[in-house]
Amino acid sequence: MNKDFWKAVGVRAVRTACQAAVALIGTNAVGVTDVNWVGVASGAALSAILSVLTSVAGGIPEAQRVGA
Repeated sequence: MNKDFWKAVGVRAVRTACQAAVALIGTNAVGVTDVNWVGVASGAALSAILSVLTSVAGGIPEAQRVGA
């Protein structure tokens, strides 16, 4: 678990959070004010935390490619 590993974990967590946010915003919202932003942020944050925990527990292929 070196610097490259943690960098890859961070990148993966941010990507996962963004994907979760897009999924949680959904298609039912007509405008920006119709989105439950607290719920979106909460779900995205939880997704990022789970991504970090999964990467720590099971490794991360991106870090292995750069020699972590």
